[in-house]
Amino acid sequence: MLDQTVGAAIRAVRLRLGLRQSDVAARAGVARSVVSEVERGHLDDQKLAVVRRVAAALDVRVDMVARWRGGELGRVLDARHAALHEAVARRFAALAGWLTWPEVTFAIYGERGVIDILAWHAASGSLLIIELKTQIVDVGDLIGTLDRKVRLAMRIAAQRELPAPARVSRWVIVAEGPTNRRHVRDHAALLRSAYPDDGRRMVAWLRMPDGVVEALSFMPYVARADARRSLTAVQRVSRHKRSVDRVVDRAAIAPERALRRPRPPETS
Repeated sequence: MLDQTVGAAIRAVRLRLGLRQSDVAARAGVARSVVSEVERGHLDDQKLAVVRRVAAALDVRVDMVARWRGGELGRVLDARHAALHEAVARRFAALAGWLTWPEVTFAIYGERGVIDILAWHAASGSLLIIELKTQIVDVGDLIGTLDRKVRLAMRIAAQRELPAPARVSRWVIVAEGPTNRRHVRDHAALLRSAYPDDGRRMVAWLRMPDGVVEALSFMPYVARADARRSLTAVQRVSRHKRSVDRVVDRAAIAPERALRRPRPPETS
């Protein structure tokens, strides 16, 4: 049913634009027969990338929806997000001068959304928008969504009855894992441009906020006992416990220990 819906939508848009199947095929760089198969809902016979190219030729976006055992998939994903959220919260609890609010909703002039973690450092007047990603699916959507939240940050702060921030920073925290590392590596240039700062920079900045940071870093889960089963159920099994892939920047990898206070040097 879903395949037929996608095919019917592509056909309807093509006809609305007054295009032939051959026109769409030329735009997408595929054979006309491929466009015909897609419009008839035979998506299983085509690669997903090909279907998206045909749709993109008509400015149509095709999204994937994963379902598993009714609503259980949602509970699994929520458990992963909650575990990552808890890992970040524990790190902030060890830092002085920060206040944090989880799941901050906003509705400003018709623009709605949720900020995963809103952090405020009163001494420096720094507002930090934190985006937690258990999975990186659409890099463009990630950048655009976070840009919108930063743009609305002043109004969001006012709704929380905070003083006007002197500066607004952003931090994308990605769950540790080979798939996420690969996605970040595949879009390294784009992500480096959007988030030039890394995990090491964040360690120093969180202790003494100075200026604006725009960072992306990795963080492993700190799974609670009740979430451990859900987390391990959806992680990839690998013989190698550590990935050697280099991503946006080697320093962009922020392991769990990165946000701990450094151990003072030993004295004799």
